[in-house]
Amino acid sequence: MELSYKVRDILLSYKIDAEIFTKHKAAITKDRMKTDQATEENKEIEENKEIIINKEIKFVSETLHQWAEKQFTDHHALLFIGACAIAVRTIAPFLKDKLSDSAVLVMDEAGKFVIPMLSGHYGGANELAERIAKDMGAIPVVTTATDVNGLFAVDVFAKKNNLSICNKEGIKEVSSAVLDKSEVTMAVAGEYSGRVPEEITLVEYPKDKKVSIMVSPYLADGEKAQLQLCPKIYVIGIGCKRGKSLEEIEKVIHKQLQQAGIQKEAVFAIASIDRKKDEGALVQYAEKHNLPFLTFSEKILNCIEGDFYASAFVKEQVGVDNVCERSAMAATGSDGELIIKKHAENGVTVAIAKKKWSVVFDETHN
Repeated sequence: MELSYKVRDILLSYKIDAEIFTKHKAAITKDRMKTDQATEENKEIEENKEIIINKEIKFVSETLHQWAEKQFTDHHALLFIGACAIAVRTIAPFLKDKLSDSAVLVMDEAGKFVIPMLSGHYGGANELAERIAKDMGAIPVVTTATDVNGLFAVDVFAKKNNLSICNKEGIKEVSSAVLDKSEVTMAVAGEYSGRVPEEITLVEYPKDKKVSIMVSPYLADGEKAQLQLCPKIYVIGIGCKRGKSLEEIEKVIHKQLQQAGIQKEAVFAIASIDRKKDEGALVQYAEKHNLPFLTFSEKILNCIEGDFYASAFVKEQVGVDNVCERSAMAATGSDGELIIKKHAENGVTVAIAKKKWSVVFDETHN
């Protein structure tokens, strides 16, 4: 178990929350007690073995499959210490695709090798394996083709720049072109910095001809590229009457995104006043679309500066003259821009704000 403690402490030093799980309950107390057999503290441990299990290690009472399913549902990265075959058999039923699968790594019991087995790029398993291996004095066993050949990896570029991948099938097309040393063109609908990789030919945006990679939040650009990467730059401010359904909320939001020509993957959050934090349809929408639901107090919203559509009735009801516009701007911060002002429909109000964005090229994108 000492290897588990060491790995956990390394992960904690990265500011990554880490917990140890085991199926071997007997080994836990034996391992943690072997150094201080005669102390009073150890007598207390002997009498309260469950305390140690609960504080330092979580005992897995369910099957490994049940445990793994929960970790995948919660999008937790997993590090198995043991044989690769155990990890493969445990996670196999829960694999979906490279954009949603959890990062999965395996380390041998001697701590000599760290193997990223799943979600090496977008899930971050390769990077995590290399960091752990460096601090453990182990060898990272990375097998993804672009990494082995030291080439640009578009899904790593997307992850590091917080870009959504709109069409995952495009990753394979672009990566194959990189490996074949074919021309790979990219257009960026915003600012960029850093050294552009040799494998990429940057072209001016907007582009009428099709490109390999389009970094853009706009719907119309999806047809102009093999792969569209969307910056997560929009927040949807929303207010509604109590008791609205999820379907009603979705209809209004999606209508406004369509009219604005914005990809739904470019939305990074929804926002509202704090008294709406338990509004069922808003909570459901956030969960369904895997978005943070940000809420702000009346005091904070009233401090947001801007030219807002004011409503005396709303002010009387909730203490703020406009919920959707103010909450959208509160979520984007000082550099935000309100691009869609308040739209009211069927007891739902929606506004959309945009934050500034740019992409960075660096040597770690390969």
